[in-house]
Amino acid sequence: MSERRVLHSALRQTAWVESILRAAGELLDVELSGPVDLGGSSRSTVLRCGTAGGGSVIVKAFTNEPESLRAFTAEAAGLSLGIAGPKVLGVDPEVPLLVMADLGSAPTLADVLLGNDPAVAESALLAWAGGLGRLAAASVHRRADLTRLWSRYDKGLLSWGDEPWIAQRATELLALLDEAGIAVPPGLGEELAGIGTAGGEEYPAFTPGDTCPDNNLLTPEGLRLIDFEAACYQSVFLTAAYCRMPFSSCWCVFTLPAGMAAEIEQAYRAEVVGVYPALAEDEVWQAGMRQATAVWTVDATVRLLPRAAEDAPLHRTRRPVPTRRQVLRHRWEMASALEEYPAFARTMRALLREVAGGWEVAPLPGYPAFAN
Repeated sequence: MSERRVLHSALRQTAWVESILRAAGELLDVELSGPVDLGGSSRSTVLRCGTAGGGSVIVKAFTNEPESLRAFTAEAAGLSLGIAGPKVLGVDPEVPLLVMADLGSAPTLADVLLGNDPAVAESALLAWAGGLGRLAAASVHRRADLTRLWSRYDKGLLSWGDEPWIAQRATELLALLDEAGIAVPPGLGEELAGIGTAGGEEYPAFTPGDTCPDNNLLTPEGLRLIDFEAACYQSVFLTAAYCRMPFSSCWCVFTLPAGMAAEIEQAYRAEVVGVYPALAEDEVWQAGMRQATAVWTVDATVRLLPRAAEDAPLHRTRRPVPTRRQVLRHRWEMASALEEYPAFARTMRALLREVAGGWEVAPLPGYPAFAN
């Protein structure tokens, strides 16, 4: 990039930040200053800003791209539900942006999993799973409230809870298999249609959507969740699968010590059986978990396989981090044992043999915190 283009980009970013500060300050009727960029994403800019009184707030502003607008609506509605996440101090649907209470600079679950203290990491995992379970249980009777809040901040886009993303991923998987020259076993289409019911209405609960390790703060007051850009109601199994896999759609994917995934899964399950007593039945629970594992494996395959021709770390800056190929192979290995979906399991074994068989990458390692 030329020096002139770099300067132009910097000036444009400065102007954008200044406009965010101005809009957020007017919303709160307070002067904001000293913005610190907390990362954000291609959809949003997240700033920690000082207030005239010496405190600080978090300002999150979104672009006007369709996915950014959906993320704004989900964040505004999900946080305004008031059962998880930082307190909402103000919402400007026009910019659009939110101002939230500042939860401070506590370590995230990702920080401790990539650290070197196994006791802290295990305790944090149990707090995370139990906290998600309590959130799910507390949310069961609040769905109408979320619908009302979504309408308040609606930008004309479907929520993830209403979008048929699982069925869309299944269609994309079939196309990918064809492109890769993988023969589709008889019955795969029917099995994928059945797997697609995992997002259904039988055991719905609220989720922030992206419950990955870097979106969970370990504060002195306990676990606090951030990032509600995909907040919606979905099957509890789709959330619980993050315990078993672990972290179904995330970059922070390593292996856990023997038995630990089952332990954190049980911490989540123990919280939701109070509102859904049928989940105490092992047959019901295990069937739902296997179905959710299949859903997330399809999702990972569709997202990562097209980019796996060039192996690369899953995160741009965090280290250590696994590569695309390491995570795909790990997901396919787990899913190849889902024998109640025989065509799907055969497909996973075909991917391991005909695609991953040529990859010269190390097996997925364990989380650094448990290395010793």
